[in-house]
Amino acid sequence: MNKEYLSWRDVDALVDQLLPQIAGKFDVILMVTRGGIILGGILAEALDIRDVLTAAVAFPQDPEIERLAWPTFLQFPSDTLLRGRRVLIVDDVWKSGRTINAVRGRVETAGGKPATCVLHYKPGSSLFPNRQPDYYGAVTNRWIVYPWEIDRDTGFALLAPDPSLL
Repeated sequence: MNKEYLSWRDVDALVDQLLPQIAGKFDVILMVTRGGIILGGILAEALDIRDVLTAAVAFPQDPEIERLAWPTFLQFPSDTLLRGRRVLIVDDVWKSGRTINAVRGRVETAGGKPATCVLHYKPGSSLFPNRQPDYYGAVTNRWIVYPWEIDRDTGFALLAPDPSLL
C-alpha cells in the first residue's frame, strides 16, 4: 500500500477544513485513543471546548473472530458526562470504522448525541457501507503517516519538525 507522509502544515490544512463545519455544534469532545488524541486536542483548543474525554477500545486480534467480536472498552466516560450532550467523537482515520462506530453506539446508549470526525476517511476499507464520518478532512485509500507518529522499529520520529514553524 502506498504511504502518504503528512507534515504539520498538511494537518493544519485539514483542520482548517473541519473547523467551519463543526464550530459551535458540540459540548464535548470524546477522543478515541491513541489516534484521536492529537486531533482532539487541536480541535478542543481551536473551538474552546473544555470538556474533553477519552475512550480506549480494543478488538480481539484473532483473524478467525475479529470481525464478529464485541469490543472491549478499556476506558470510557460515565453516562452522566454524555447524557443529553452533543458529543464530537474524534479519531485520526476511519479505516474499517469499527472502533469509532463502537464508540458512537456507547454514546447513543448513554443518551448522548454523537457525531464522528476524522482527518481521513477510507471508504474502500470501511465495514460500514451505509455509514461514513459526519465530518472528515479528506478521502483516501493510502496509508497515512501523521507527523506525530514514530517508526516503531527504530523509535525515532519519521518526520523532523518543520524549522519554519519553530
